[in-house]
Amino acid sequence: MNRAWKEFSKGLWDELPPFRVLLGLCPTLAVTSKAENGLGMGMAVIFVLVMSNVIISLLRKLIPAKVRIACFIVIAASVVVAVELLMQAYTYPLYQQLGIFVPLIVVNCLILGRAEAFASKNGVLYSLLDALGMGLGFTLSLTFLGCVRELLGTGCLFGHYVMWAGFKPFAFMVKAPGAFICLGLILAGMNCFNVWYARRTNQEPKDISADICGQCGICGNGGGNCSSTHSASQSTSR
Repeated sequence: MNRAWKEFSKGLWDELPPFRVLLGLCPTLAVTSKAENGLGMGMAVIFVLVMSNVIISLLRKLIPAKVRIACFIVIAASVVVAVELLMQAYTYPLYQQLGIFVPLIVVNCLILGRAEAFASKNGVLYSLLDALGMGLGFTLSLTFLGCVRELLGTGCLFGHYVMWAGFKPFAFMVKAPGAFICLGLILAGMNCFNVWYARRTNQEPKDISADICGQCGICGNGGGNCSSTHSASQSTSR
């Protein structure tokens, strides 16, 4: 039970995809001009992530190691096609707003990253919990970012005006610069909270970069000395 909760909850804060491990930033920045868009994209990613994780976990012993990435992409692409058809049938206006970013879920770093780092190495139950946690964290992140940008940029939330009568919206918040500014402020706020909480509990601020890098499969050293390993490999390649 402890491991099950750990695999589910890690995606809600410790490894929060857009804000902690910085995965899936393309849709995070592109579609969050409205809270509705962020929520819709997040729900689509949850569906794709859960289905692809479960299928890859079931087939992990049958997928040849040399072509595993291609197999992961084929599985994700099949699920994304199903998502596209469902959105066209039931939420066509949202599908039109999200545009090209729905089919681009196929190559979302979050989908392929969880397939490579977790689903291909663990059983169905833990892969399902990992996908649910990561997908929920991704959805909450996009929805929160969309709420902030929509509120400050238009004075609305989910299409309903909620600010006072004299409020003057910051129009740039629903444009590309606003996405980067909001992302940076949220990252800064989370880092400040982590430092404050660590000092309050007499702990060292948790650095998850080593764990993340240890999952990339490039270094092969558990992430402990990743930067030097990458530098050495790059020098050798040059």
